[in-house]
Amino acid sequence: MANPLLKTDFYDVDGLFEEEELLARDEVRRWVRERFMPIVEHCYRDGEFPLERALELAKLGTFGANLHGYGCAGMSSTAYGLMMQELEWCDSGLRSFVSVQGALCMYPIYAFGSDAQKEKYLPGMAEGKILGCFGLTEPDFGSNPGGLLAKAEDRGSHYRLNGAKMWITSSPLAHFAIVWAKLDGKICGFIVEREREGFSTPVQDRKWSLRCSVTGEIVMQDVDIPKENLLPGAIGLKTALACLSQARYGIAYGAIGAAASCYETARDYTLSRIQFGKPLASFQLIQTKLANMLTEITKAQMLCWRLGRLKDVGKMDFAQVSMAKRNNVGRALEIARTARDMLGANGITDEYPVGRHMMNLETVNTYEGTYDIHGLILGERITGIQSYGG
Repeated sequence: MANPLLKTDFYDVDGLFEEEELLARDEVRRWVRERFMPIVEHCYRDGEFPLERALELAKLGTFGANLHGYGCAGMSSTAYGLMMQELEWCDSGLRSFVSVQGALCMYPIYAFGSDAQKEKYLPGMAEGKILGCFGLTEPDFGSNPGGLLAKAEDRGSHYRLNGAKMWITSSPLAHFAIVWAKLDGKICGFIVEREREGFSTPVQDRKWSLRCSVTGEIVMQDVDIPKENLLPGAIGLKTALACLSQARYGIAYGAIGAAASCYETARDYTLSRIQFGKPLASFQLIQTKLANMLTEITKAQMLCWRLGRLKDVGKMDFAQVSMAKRNNVGRALEIARTARDMLGANGITDEYPVGRHMMNLETVNTYEGTYDIHGLILGERITGIQSYGG
């Protein structure tokens, strides 16, 4: 007999969302199950990203979903978050691809770009015809982005850029990069097109995590760009961090999807796996683990629902994003590790998704601000004392 308590949405959080938000989520859910899930394990195993299939998501309005105008869908930020949740239920690499396109590339142009830049890039990006990447992290500067070494020099008629960026999602695929570099000592954002001489994006291979995603570097050796490629509103580190807040918001939602996939897999597996003459799910240890997993997922769902509503009315604070990103990804990683253990030896095969989610979440727990760095951001907000940096 079916057990109604098996629902992952244990607190009926769906009842808090608007109908159009649920419709947007359900369209992505259907696409993920029909178009991406059948190939994701093969792609992960071979270290491939099926770009053409991923670009089908443009028809669902996922690229820049919560931006208005310029061909963007103009959805609520809550709807956007729910879409990210469904993408990461499938794979973190798929969600990363969409997050980079919308939150890290379309958003800075939308928020800090000129009218001409918006008209030139945003419509094509919404359609998936123009792809971008975001270049902030460097080989020697991750958690301390203010120390970046990339430099832009004013050469009168143009800017000349030199420097290197590391761990850049989609850089080998991108038509352009949003690059952050110091101009006269100030961190500024620039649009750098792929065809610029001296610009290259070597692929980063040998990954154990996010294998269904393309990661690369950005190398700039005397790259000359026109003056109009400076994002006029992107002056100062705070503007770069504002872009990261947009991405972290989507990650907080996405982690719920990965956690739910692991929980659902462990639940179904232990109900069907017979040991000592009865289902694994009948044992106290298993039931307690399932209860803990569902509780953490429910807490994460409530955290993101409130965060989305705050964002939709313009009241979201970056420290609130830090709490959601830190909690949801950290708990999702714990859930993935627990689910892997519950599946025993089967947990390390790609017959089940938990091992893949577990490896992916190791990266998600690190990028866009590590678990510990977000703890320090919250600590500063709580005490008023900064415990990191100079």
